[in-house]
Amino acid sequence: MTPGASPSCGSLLFADVRRARELASGVPCRDGTLRLLMGTLSPRTMPVTLWRTTSWCARHGLRPMARVVSLVNFVVFGIEIALDCDIGAGLYLPHTQGTVIGAWRLGRNVTVYQGVTLGAKELDFSFDGSRRPVVEDDVTIGAGAKVLGPVTLRFGSRVGANAVVLEDVPEGALAVGVPARIAGRPR
Repeated sequence: MTPGASPSCGSLLFADVRRARELASGVPCRDGTLRLLMGTLSPRTMPVTLWRTTSWCARHGLRPMARVVSLVNFVVFGIEIALDCDIGAGLYLPHTQGTVIGAWRLGRNVTVYQGVTLGAKELDFSFDGSRRPVVEDDVTIGAGAKVLGPVTLRFGSRVGANAVVLEDVPEGALAVGVPARIAGRPR
């Protein structure tokens, strides 16, 4: 890959499946291409596979097809992911029902549990990045959490279950409560 170029859809998908297999088994994944491809059929990776397909279609001028694939993801897996959201490699969705990802960007190796909402505080049909969350690398967002508005979840931070995050979360910190506050010291 040339410097500054975006990773291919295939390389992102392999990174997603590899991370899911590593998280499930607890050991580094050394599977061959065929086993990794079969891994895309898991209910934990298929929604990511569909989103990667949606993203590829949208970037290549096939937005109507992207919307159809996105609708399939919504109907089958109960997850809605904005077409224009930039998502890094290693996305892991252990459960998807009721999840809405309308963030501006998700970094590498992000884990999002069920029932999470990432989005603007008010209606934003133009998908304005200045109104949406940014999630940096290695962040975990617990079940039912809401991350609303132009906030940043910094590297390695965690959001507890059912927390409502309205302000930035520092690197390595844990945000809990409604509204969320920082609990304890960053790890």
